[in-house]
Amino acid sequence: MKKIAIIGAGIAGITTAYSLAKRGYPVTVIDSRRYPAMATSYANGGQLSASNAETWNTRKNIISGIKWMFKADAPLLFNPTPNVQKYKWMLGFLAETLRGTHKDNTLHTIELAKRARDIYFKIADEENIEFSLLKKGILRFYDSKKEFGEDVAKKSWIEQPGMEWDVLTPDEVVSLEPALRTANAKNKIVGGVYTKSDASGDIHRFCMNLEKVLESKYGVEILTNTSVNDISLEKEKIILKCGEANNFENKEFDNVVICAGVNTQEFANKLGDAMNVYPVKGYSVTIDLKDDESKLGAPMVSLIDQPVKIVASRLDDKFRVAGTAELAGINTDIRQDRIRPLLKWVKEFFPEVSTETYTPWAGLRPMTSNMMPLTHESKMPGVFYHTGHGHLGWTLSAATAEIVAEKILSKG
Repeated sequence: MKKIAIIGAGIAGITTAYSLAKRGYPVTVIDSRRYPAMATSYANGGQLSASNAETWNTRKNIISGIKWMFKADAPLLFNPTPNVQKYKWMLGFLAETLRGTHKDNTLHTIELAKRARDIYFKIADEENIEFSLLKKGILRFYDSKKEFGEDVAKKSWIEQPGMEWDVLTPDEVVSLEPALRTANAKNKIVGGVYTKSDASGDIHRFCMNLEKVLESKYGVEILTNTSVNDISLEKEKIILKCGEANNFENKEFDNVVICAGVNTQEFANKLGDAMNVYPVKGYSVTIDLKDDESKLGAPMVSLIDQPVKIVASRLDDKFRVAGTAELAGINTDIRQDRIRPLLKWVKEFFPEVSTETYTPWAGLRPMTSNMMPLTHESKMPGVFYHTGHGHLGWTLSAATAEIVAEKILSKG
């Protein structure tokens, strides 16, 4: 049986390890951090969301991005500092937009999201994984009649079994999520879209708990605090130079899957593979619902405030609010001017939720120019990539992990 190494222990790496271990492969997971899911898979918006799987390659988003370019609290922020990879990615994004791939790619992504959602539910049942899973759907709400009308118009081509769009009146929005009954919220909402089949959950808890199952039940070797310094091919075996500090040793595998998030681009460059993945930075705050008033005032249904691109999920006694996209390279600095809009949003729509205790976070989403994940083989035989999910890593990874596993299986 082939020995397989997974580089990266985020959601892409952990789901890939699971897909391969379930097929009986001996698997080793390697990550440079002390624990799994400590980078992009640590504190995202929490949504398993086929309804939010629409790609961004539209003329409207390009125009909006230009308007927002120098607005510090805008949903999309562009850092104009010259960078070859950034401008290469932006040109690729523009080219995809002009090619008109938006609808086809969106429909394909929705199919992946639905498949992944079913896999997560199955894992939760079969492996008894706890990760604050809520099967209460996702509710988009709008304070802009224009935005609401534009999204309702998409129903004709985007709705399908497993991704139903129920268009709601303002009263129906508030009835579905009573936490939106506050005066500020109720007076602003002009309508909503509810996708009942969607769900939410804590990505970090999922990865941590599934990692324990991988070790105890499937015999997966987990090497944390371990970096991969080099990849080479010798006599049809893939050699990874692994270790920490100056203590590196060679480890031999039959296949390698690179699930290293935004660092995957660096591996691709070394291996001579064409790739165009760029880190799109996102922010979140995780609010402790430490008193009864906050718990009652926080929503239970996962939310998307579509006009401002903010998402929110209830994770047991925590409330996760996430949003913004920032093109700023490999930079995880937490900017307060990007955190403030998230806290302001909570105060505006959920004033009973205390923001006295919260944890800010910033993560880098590995995003391709056409917003489609990568699951292909490298020029180096036996090396595969699993990356490029952008803001949909949690939503898609369980399905794309299966695609990678099937490709490895098909090679014998």
